[in-house]
Amino acid sequence: MSPRRRRATVLAAATVLCAAAAPVAAAAPSGTAAAGPVPAVKPAKLPAGLYGDADPKYDGVWRQSMALLALDGAGAVPAKKAVDWLTDQQCADGSFTAYRADPSDDCDPDTAPGDTNATALAVQALAAVGGRGKEVREAVDWLVSVQNKDGGWGMASRSPSDANSTSVVIGALHAAGKKPAETTAEGGANPYDALLAFQLTCGSKGIEEAPGQQGAFAYQPDKKGRLAPNNDATAAATLAALGKGTLVEPVAKDAKSKPVTPLKCASGTPSGNDGKKQGVPGGRKAAAGAGAAYLAATLEKNDGHFSTVQPGAKKPQPDYANTADAVIALAADGHRTEARASLKWLADNLDDWDKAKNDPSALSSLMLASRATGGSPTELGGTDLLARLVATGPKPAHMPDSDDSSEKKDDGGTIPVWAFIIVGLAVGAGFGILLSGRRKRQQL
Repeated sequence: MSPRRRRATVLAAATVLCAAAAPVAAAAPSGTAAAGPVPAVKPAKLPAGLYGDADPKYDGVWRQSMALLALDGAGAVPAKKAVDWLTDQQCADGSFTAYRADPSDDCDPDTAPGDTNATALAVQALAAVGGRGKEVREAVDWLVSVQNKDGGWGMASRSPSDANSTSVVIGALHAAGKKPAETTAEGGANPYDALLAFQLTCGSKGIEEAPGQQGAFAYQPDKKGRLAPNNDATAAATLAALGKGTLVEPVAKDAKSKPVTPLKCASGTPSGNDGKKQGVPGGRKAAAGAGAAYLAATLEKNDGHFSTVQPGAKKPQPDYANTADAVIALAADGHRTEARASLKWLADNLDDWDKAKNDPSALSSLMLASRATGGSPTELGGTDLLARLVATGPKPAHMPDSDDSSEKKDDGGTIPVWAFIIVGLAVGAGFGILLSGRRKRQQL
């Protein structure tokens, strides 16, 4: 039985027996964790199913989706209320906004239009945890309905396409079982057509003044059509050009690291690598390789990480989040050596990143990066990231297998082994009264 199917079976069994075990199972307080830092007290206005206690106005759906992806990647079964919170955020048209304080209110496309990024990552999360096929289909249908003529997507419906939004939607299409190359807009353009238009190639405007930047992706062209390298966009687009989403399969432990192949531009060929057309010869996978080479070179020059200049800062600061994204992209393309070098930097500097303490998105990105390289999906550099993530929200219905799994307390989402034994004895002894009032719940 596959790990995914085994976890689904455990969740189903827990759902069926939860009511029967209630009279004998002592529940721990909601939101507690078996290990890790004590979570901050959540404001009363935030729902119990949401991960994180910061204001979710701009990132509620995103951070919840990241948490579900990381939990699934770690082998945990998310709590039902955590998945329900995310699905309740969906609008009637299938889209998701960044956050809906009152899901019972109708979505207003004028004041809160659908967010393609939030919708696409929610699709990836719901497809990963399973059992929400209707919501996934409706979200994908909405994404397809707002596809731009160039084949891509912007952050909002019908806004100009950008590399990041197009990338996360490609990941959603992949997760939902659709082929991005066959998801065409009016006129026949597909998502990869839009995505590769953002890559700096030997024929890009201004590339002569920017040596060494070929292979990078821009977020969007400027008003003059010029492309500027963007580390965030390059990490996202490199992954998407491979046709993959955020939750990538781990690198095999015995796999050899694939060497990076930088895009080389011959002198005197400003219109393309072959002098006739713009683009990277070899298609989207070769484009992904060129993007990965740019990421690897840029990371190596900066001691294994990216840097960014924050408003008001006097000097560049480490960019942990985009470094983690780059690790995932490099690992997805088989560049294990380069990916692990940057993952080591993240591990060595983990305590310096304040968000790595209790921010769901940050913790999830680190877990997914470690998993992608073939490392542990639950810890990094000796730090239990899973415990930190669980401390920010609902305890999973089932935690990854461990020696002390039978001793974990129940907070209403998972059932201790001894509770199953008692329920079994009760049923065997004919205690029909204990179960009679819960038959309907057992059939769910």
